[in-house]
Amino acid sequence: MATLKEKRTCGQRCEDFGRFVWNSDTGTMFGRTPEKWVYISLYYVAFYVIMTGLFSLAIWTLMYTLDPYTPDYQDRLTSPGVMVWPPTYIEEDVVLSYNMSDKASQRKMSNCLSNFLKPYNDTSQQYNHNCTRGQYFRQEKFEAPHHTKYSCRFTQSMLGRCSGLDEPTFGYNGTMPCVIIKMNRIINFLPNNGTGMAPHLNCTILSGHDNIDMIEYFPTNGTFDLSYFPYYGKLAQPTYVNPLVAVKFHLVKEREAKIQCRVVAHNIAYQDSYEPYQGKVVFLLKALK
Repeated sequence: MATLKEKRTCGQRCEDFGRFVWNSDTGTMFGRTPEKWVYISLYYVAFYVIMTGLFSLAIWTLMYTLDPYTPDYQDRLTSPGVMVWPPTYIEEDVVLSYNMSDKASQRKMSNCLSNFLKPYNDTSQQYNHNCTRGQYFRQEKFEAPHHTKYSCRFTQSMLGRCSGLDEPTFGYNGTMPCVIIKMNRIINFLPNNGTGMAPHLNCTILSGHDNIDMIEYFPTNGTFDLSYFPYYGKLAQPTYVNPLVAVKFHLVKEREAKIQCRVVAHNIAYQDSYEPYQGKVVFLLKALK
């Protein structure tokens, strides 16, 4: 008949653990002699040194092959998005609603445009170039200071009656409000309409046709001049600013309309239902009293 296994006391367990830590009979510590601990330590030191070296070499090789001025992949950026200022959203829709008799409502809209246009004042733009209009400003070399490329000048005054210089309220104190349309940047993108002419903005009324008497564009004809393209990236052109088009709407009657502003160019798409702001922007303009 098998005998029951003797139950070990706490003292015996502690004694066994102490012998495991250091066994004077065999000269081992934690089951290995000091000589073997030296060998295994050297092995792991060498192993991790080699692994760290290989990882560092891989990162260095990757960074060496990357161009810091241009992303390697731009598959999703085949056509630029379009945005409108002031950017006031209600859920997913852009609704530009203001109260003509409420100064706080007017200030909210005008302050948004004023802040947006700060990089376009004469002081900020004084070091940028007066580029030749109507042709691309291609730059193969980094000839600007600090190994950068030059940027073309776009000043606030080029927005005419929507610049806010002569009319600080941008028309939001009455029935002739201004909105500003900006086309987002894509590195090395060259917009064209198939004829060598600059792309232009075209705003159409989707609903409320009788509520808009006239539409004015600034600069003239609502063009995005070719001299602002191509864009070479923030690192290459740190002083670059997007060309803008301002639109002044003359509201009448019910003073409410749904509007689509589209950048017309041969290589700018606008019919992708999955990208509602690609090539165009749709917004509701409403003046309350």
